[in-house]
Amino acid sequence: MTPTGPFKLVTVNTAPDRARRLIGRVVEDVRDRYTIIHAANAASIDEVRQTVEEAHPDVLFTASMWTPDEARQIIAIAKEIVPGLRTFSLPQGLQVEKGPDAVVEYIKEHLPSILD
Repeated sequence: MTPTGPFKLVTVNTAPDRARRLIGRVVEDVRDRYTIIHAANAASIDEVRQTVEEAHPDVLFTASMWTPDEARQIIAIAKEIVPGLRTFSLPQGLQVEKGPDAVVEYIKEHLPSILD
């Protein structure tokens, strides 16, 4: 089976290194099904517009440090630039409560509904 993609991904995470590590694990684990390129990370809501304009992603993930309202705001900004953008918001507090392994598993569990 040939992996689908490539999908260009932008993350919105105040900890860019952690975002890169976690997405790197996800990319590696799903590479037989999907080709995902982590194109960029916006470290704040203020960086979302410029990051999305520059990367023009297929997919945008908001990290678990954002409240549901902040995640909606981030997605609204991004969709102004890329109207058909696929988006995914991690539940607030997931990283803090359950750790990085839970974040990786949660993303992998939900990827088919986002990418297929």
